[in-house]
Amino acid sequence: LTRLAAQFRLIRYDERGTGLSDWNVADLTFETFVRDLEAVADALDLRRFALFGNAQGAAVVIAYAVRHPERVSRLVLSGGYAQGWRARGNPAEIEGRKALLKLVRVGWGRDNPAFRQVFTSLMIPGATLEQAQSVNDLQRVSTSPENAARLLQVFGDIDVTQLLPRVAAPTLVLHSRGDAPCPFEQGLLLARGIPNARFVALESHNNVILSHELSWDRFVHEVCAFLDENGGSTSA
Repeated sequence: LTRLAAQFRLIRYDERGTGLSDWNVADLTFETFVRDLEAVADALDLRRFALFGNAQGAAVVIAYAVRHPERVSRLVLSGGYAQGWRARGNPAEIEGRKALLKLVRVGWGRDNPAFRQVFTSLMIPGATLEQAQSVNDLQRVSTSPENAARLLQVFGDIDVTQLLPRVAAPTLVLHSRGDAPCPFEQGLLLARGIPNARFVALESHNNVILSHELSWDRFVHEVCAFLDENGGSTSA
């Protein structure tokens, strides 16, 4: 983020139900995620800008780009997916996610980080001990156990495959070959479904590329070079 912010105007916001956004929300759906992005762009009067989406965020920015093609200059999709874990229809994966949901409900808010470590190990198995501990602690304060479980349920039902051919913005798709929660095949699906998308395979097992990894410099270079082709437009 520091590298991106040094070169572009970088705007971030917390997903509803998490972080500094309102946790007490009755409506927690994919549609509301897209409407929240619309609200942020409108509130900041962003006329035309690039969008970065990681994991479930990739589907959100895809939906936004299809609804507002005149406002989106470029898309960067990292570790994303067109189909959530339930929509992919893999029985073994579905059973694994159901077990994870039980762990989230039982252990997310506890002092013992062992429950949250399961989720951390899925997302960033290559993290250092210090990085893993930091993410474990962050999870606990980022949302409630109830919201964490609700969000995982919503993520499972995401399916934007029908929207992919309608994306008009130039798109860069980056994906780790060993990404467990967001399978590599989903990155390929995005790149093949979006017209003229560019695909970059990263040698990593992490959903989020970490700064100590060999793939880190390539990740940053690819993203910055791609956005630079846009003449430095706002990146959100």
